[in-house]
Amino acid sequence: MIRKYKNYIYMRNVFLFIAIFLPLLAFAQVNESDTLRLQSRLSTTGAWQTGNVEMFTLRGKLDFSMAIHKKIVLKSQNSYLYQEFFNRRADEDLFSRNFLYYNPQATIYPFAIAFIATNFRRQIDLRYFVGAGATWQVLRQKSHLIKLALSGIYEKTNFNTTTFNKTEYNGQNQISTWRATLWLFGKHSLLNNKLILHYDCYVQPSVSQTDNLRWQAEIGADVPLYKGFSFTTNYIYTNESIVAIRQKQADSILTFGLAYQIKY
Repeated sequence: MIRKYKNYIYMRNVFLFIAIFLPLLAFAQVNESDTLRLQSRLSTTGAWQTGNVEMFTLRGKLDFSMAIHKKIVLKSQNSYLYQEFFNRRADEDLFSRNFLYYNPQATIYPFAIAFIATNFRRQIDLRYFVGAGATWQVLRQKSHLIKLALSGIYEKTNFNTTTFNKTEYNGQNQISTWRATLWLFGKHSLLNNKLILHYDCYVQPSVSQTDNLRWQAEIGADVPLYKGFSFTTNYIYTNESIVAIRQKQADSILTFGLAYQIKY
């Protein structure tokens, strides 16, 4: 009982620290094509419930970009998800996607990408991929932005299981493949900037393994509140063809919370 109470106190303090203090470090809405030298955006969501149902959820997302040269921009997108029910961990996921862009003010510009992730529920100890591609700014206006990107990547995933939903992969705890990736990104400011819609979607088919496909869609909305603070909601849907046995191929999560942003 004492250990259980200490765990709740610890997680509560972590949640309060992230939800209250870290937003003070967040700056602008991230878009690598902006001429700002430094941008950052942090959003946090969570829930904590005790009694007949004991549940704790925390999700944080930090995006930032930095101009390290006149035509070279580093951009990083990071997120963390933790969930537990009745003091038992259900999810703990880390995600970091990093880009290096050349001349992102152009209509079409190249980039290099490096990605790293873990996923407790899907039994992924470590996944990483590296690659390169190009982005096309389909629409770039003050209130509307749409981008398409195409890239090729090499991916390696280490699982903590050797049994999968597709039996041809059984007996191995590592799956590697080359993938093509198609990205779609958009941001739209509506109602005189009182509502901001944004989306980030991608599909990643394997080049050599026809049954190995992954895709994700993230759709969100921000409602500005006061002096850089906004109410934010995000819906994320992911689907993977190859998963550990007894795991579903699709996952989704809808979260609500606060974001803080200011142009710098």
